[in-house]
Amino acid sequence: MTQTITAATPTTDAPRAPGASRRGRVEGAPYVLDPADLVDHIDVLFRVAWALCGSRDDAEDLVQTTFAHVLKRPRIIRANNERGYLLRALRNAYASRYRARASAPTIVPLQEDHTRAAADPAPSASELMNAVATAPSPYKEAVIAVDILGLSYGEAARSLHTREKTIATRLHRGRQHVARELTDRGLRSESA
Repeated sequence: MTQTITAATPTTDAPRAPGASRRGRVEGAPYVLDPADLVDHIDVLFRVAWALCGSRDDAEDLVQTTFAHVLKRPRIIRANNERGYLLRALRNAYASRYRARASAPTIVPLQEDHTRAAADPAPSASELMNAVATAPSPYKEAVIAVDILGLSYGEAARSLHTREKTIATRLHRGRQHVARELTDRGLRSESA
């Protein structure tokens, strides 16, 4: 006598929490990244890309490049950490793009007008993102992880493969750099 066991499959696609899979997974077991799950992470990746690049258009291109790279072949995810994997892929894509641009010759325009119409009392989102983008890489990554993504110090430390105390130090120095950068830009625009 043979017995067949059938699994009940839901007939409707119910809304799911970000990071939750359509298929049941064993906690902590490696699994193949489902392309349908990438949609849950677009907003986070875009915010991080914008902070890294300092430009909305470059951020969109970077997210697309990251997804194209991730979707080239099946990716094995360990420890149920899709977001961490995608953030690492985004950072690697940014580093590759940065190295390519650094080796390219710099084109300097002959004349440019650096005057601003009126100095705003509060920095705009693009000014803030540009200030974050000018920070040295370790500080920039800490500021992005904690201040933009809203990760805790522990989550940021795990994502960046470092200790919590290191994250606290980098975050403090990164915030100082951003404040100094915004202040310098404000002083330059007032004196111009």
